[in-house]
Amino acid sequence: MAVNASFAIYRSLPRHNTQAPSAVTIGNFDGVHLGHQSMLAQVTQAAVQRDAVPTVMTFEPHPRAYFAALSKRPELIPGQINSLRDKLQTLAQHHIQQVILLRFNQALSNLSPEEFIHALLVKGLNTRWLLVGEDFRYGHKRAGDVALLRQAGKQYGFEVKTIADVVDNHGQRISSSELRTALAMGEQDRIQGLLGHPYRLSGHVIHGRKLGRTIGVPTLNIRAPQHCAARSGVYVVHVHGLAPQPLKGVASLGVRPTVEDQGKLLLEVHLLDVDLDAYGKLACVDFLSFIRDETTFPNLSSMMTAIHEDVQVAHKYFATHGL
Repeated sequence: MAVNASFAIYRSLPRHNTQAPSAVTIGNFDGVHLGHQSMLAQVTQAAVQRDAVPTVMTFEPHPRAYFAALSKRPELIPGQINSLRDKLQTLAQHHIQQVILLRFNQALSNLSPEEFIHALLVKGLNTRWLLVGEDFRYGHKRAGDVALLRQAGKQYGFEVKTIADVVDNHGQRISSSELRTALAMGEQDRIQGLLGHPYRLSGHVIHGRKLGRTIGVPTLNIRAPQHCAARSGVYVVHVHGLAPQPLKGVASLGVRPTVEDQGKLLLEVHLLDVDLDAYGKLACVDFLSFIRDETTFPNLSSMMTAIHEDVQVAHKYFATHGL
């Protein structure tokens, strides 16, 4: 899908240059799974019908991450499915023209439900149509509910719609929590069923230690979100953005325990049958099949043996499945 040209990001409200009416949905949209995609389709349809701007209001960081950090409970921080870049890119691909990216902080969390509605939806966005989940909560201590939104809609002139859970072919709810579970398990078929496409990460190719070149397996290095929801390990991948067609590869997502002690999460991609200079370029990596977990090897020799076995697994995958 091509990204629409009229895509704007606002980090504060009200918007400085427009009073255009908005058709709005609110959420974190981490993963932009099929449930989210259904919401986005309804927003864009309502916007066309009302001559309004299709709009997503979202938050950075995730509210649960904010409160986990505030209470010094890092174990409660939810795994991050998408980088911010990937989330915004996907929203644009689904014809959203306006993203309100609000920093979730103490001031925002202290807004009363009435202040949330008036400052953000009415004054901030000139909302004419609003779509939220049936259990949507907002405002200080999550005191606001859909009933209050409907009451405010009558007062300020906006329509409120709710969306029930979107379910898969087996009747299971499609949610970011379900997607995080599938990612943690490395279940690529389930992940594709929730997203409608393979899980993907994108980023600019950065310089690494060049260790891969010395052992005959050069890699493209891409920074991953530090709380990435995907299971650390080795995957068969496709790489987009570096050539006219997808490139076949094998990738390792992890902290490189055998050769590093800094603990920074990195995605290392070895391209099969091709060597190219990609430093500084933006690459998009699709995760196709999980091979094995990340492992600490006793020495470099055993690590090299495992890497070459991973490469053979990837070759067999593409021999069976093609591009």
